[in-house]
Amino acid sequence: MMRHSLPHCGSGVSGEMAPQSTTQEPRTLADKIWDRHVVESLTDGPDLLAIDLQYVHEASSLQAFDQLADRGLTVAHPERTLAVMDHVVPVRTDRDGWTANAAEFTRALAANCSRYGIPCIPYLDRRQGIAHVVGPELGLTLPGMTIVCGDSHTSTHGALGAVAFGIGTTQVAHVLATQSLLVTRPRTMEVVIDGQLQLGATAKDLALALIAAHGNLGGVGHAIEFRGETVESLSIEGRMTLCNMGIEFGSRMNIVAPDATTLAYLESTPLAPVGEQAAREAWADLRSDEGAHFDSSLRLDANEIAPRVSWGTSPAQSTVLGGAVPDPASAGDSDAVASAERALEYMGLTAGTPLRDVAIDAAFIGSCTNSRIEDLRAATQILRGRKVAAGVMAVAVPGSMRVKLQAEAEGLDEIFREAGFSWNTAGCSLCIAANGQVIPAGSRCASTTNRNFEGRQGTGARTHLMSPASVAASAVAGRLVGPQEL
Repeated sequence: MMRHSLPHCGSGVSGEMAPQSTTQEPRTLADKIWDRHVVESLTDGPDLLAIDLQYVHEASSLQAFDQLADRGLTVAHPERTLAVMDHVVPVRTDRDGWTANAAEFTRALAANCSRYGIPCIPYLDRRQGIAHVVGPELGLTLPGMTIVCGDSHTSTHGALGAVAFGIGTTQVAHVLATQSLLVTRPRTMEVVIDGQLQLGATAKDLALALIAAHGNLGGVGHAIEFRGETVESLSIEGRMTLCNMGIEFGSRMNIVAPDATTLAYLESTPLAPVGEQAAREAWADLRSDEGAHFDSSLRLDANEIAPRVSWGTSPAQSTVLGGAVPDPASAGDSDAVASAERALEYMGLTAGTPLRDVAIDAAFIGSCTNSRIEDLRAATQILRGRKVAAGVMAVAVPGSMRVKLQAEAEGLDEIFREAGFSWNTAGCSLCIAANGQVIPAGSRCASTTNRNFEGRQGTGARTHLMSPASVAASAVAGRLVGPQEL
């Protein structure tokens, strides 16, 4: 059994890795990283997996720290955890947005981090923001790492070539106490995407198209590797959007092999060890071998993918912008038909209605899916010289304070304000209806978030998932349109 000496947060190279397999059998990228982190395997059971880095936030960590205290345990490697304030902190700048729960959670996280020596980024610090934005932009998320967080969209970090997945509260406590996790190895799936996206289409549309084509359970039990010329052409931010939304496809984790684009991105971060020879050598083999076996395989033609919008209450329920609300009868089996009928009733839509005739009441640009500088730039390209339609509440929330400051240095905040958007500080915000920030019942919101479940943005709120450019265009038009229509 090989025990690991894991790195300090952000050092970039696992200290002592399991020896490389002597077999010549080709392996997938996910399996390579997994194998290097196995501490011990149980016969016909799960693996004890060494965890390089854990992100914790104020909304999911309180019970985990209580479990440590109740059992008299300490944190094994506090330097391999990073705490952030993101889920429930206020983002509004016009007035105090603190709720009692938010204040309690943030105070408790700060106190626990102080007690156990865990690095914690305070609220409104220049590095504060959403974990899945902050980690990559600081250079803490690195190729070849195993990364966990008490948040399902931890798969976002797979865009940089890491095995990253969400875990539950008890598992958060286990990682804090042992820097390891008992977990079953997932099956592998390749999703190969070739071709060029249609005008106005983005990684968000790519993800929505995949989920619509194969359902929200298509990836269940799998570690998905996104491959192909379309994926290779995406920026790291686009890859993060794709890996983030892959969770809505049902997968446990999602990954993209690191390449020159990855290295260029890491070179722009303050902490990634891109200049260290050991780091580059450790990353060099991080790709699936030629002929590696995947348990499942899917292919998509990017040439067929246009800007999309969700019409129902699942990310799987989306269609092309410019089309019409689909007829539930076309959904497939009886369960799918019933689900579509319930979704249309909740969303207040009628089959056959042209989507461009569906008026919106709100527009939200933010969340761990689409709140990076590339997303804000795409939105302001549409908004420049235009105004939000009368009666539309428009909100922009950068994913981190670093993104906010960069956007302000580029003048993007002024474009948002002049168009009629409110400009806010960093946090999850309207993605989860935190701190009293909600879409009113019955109101319709064009949103860059990852989920459109019933009540996700507020009780009775109706959410339409779109890309940042499409949300911006819809805010200007006051109805559901794509950027190409402007």
